[in-house]
Amino acid sequence: MAAANAELMPRDFAAIAAIMHSDARIELSEAKTTLVQSRLARRLREHGLSRFSEYVAMVQSDAQERHAMVVALTTNHTHFFREPHHFEHFRETVLPVLKRKQGPVRIWSAGCSSGEEVYTIAMCLLGPDRTSATWLRTADVRLLATDIAPHVVESVQRGFYADNVASGVLEPYRSTWMRPAPGGFVMADEARQMVTPRVLNLFEKWPLKAQYDVIFCRNVMIYFGDPAKEELEERFVNQLAPGGHLYIGHSERLIGPAASRMKSCGHTIYAKPETRG
Repeated sequence: MAAANAELMPRDFAAIAAIMHSDARIELSEAKTTLVQSRLARRLREHGLSRFSEYVAMVQSDAQERHAMVVALTTNHTHFFREPHHFEHFRETVLPVLKRKQGPVRIWSAGCSSGEEVYTIAMCLLGPDRTSATWLRTADVRLLATDIAPHVVESVQRGFYADNVASGVLEPYRSTWMRPAPGGFVMADEARQMVTPRVLNLFEKWPLKAQYDVIFCRNVMIYFGDPAKEELEERFVNQLAPGGHLYIGHSERLIGPAASRMKSCGHTIYAKPETRG
């Protein structure tokens, strides 16, 4: 039987779903059976397998293929200036504070996908023209971009975006901070130099020493159950500096202890109260 025609049996789906929950806390309902089957058919072909039961046996004994399966079943969808009200708030409310800050500025794009989010943040920091970016010459500003999928982290590193993707960048940001390249655009050095891309599973230990002024984690937690959301949101709040801001996806909300520790200041925008001395 060809891999393309292999049927994903309920027992195999349950095993795959258990691995996804264990390794990435992603919830897969039975309604996702067709999606899982189509995404993993390629993995079966690459390994010369004809049955999903054979593939399940492989991922249960092969850590590298297990991770490849998790990555294959992770959704990576994003675009520049997505949910624009977040970036309006960032430019109008948060950016003036960051410009006045004494000391390092740290921003994290968690679940960064192919980098459109983190480079939108970078362009907001740089501003609409080169004159507006002069404050960065003497500032210590670093943007961390993390994702569980190595191939999208590599995309962030390259900073290349096809014409149809780059068309979503607002003017004058695109003409100022993107350079024409064959088939698309490359982010300007000023933007790329601020960004550090890293592979990171959000449910493993975070190698983060600093507290962050801003964390974006948008349209990531929709794939998790409530216990995982509660755990992750609490960790984000702990990682935020007092006065820091958290941006989450349009259909997401804070639950558990995080909800009582943060102040809402816009739709899916939250601030961590300043420490009172």
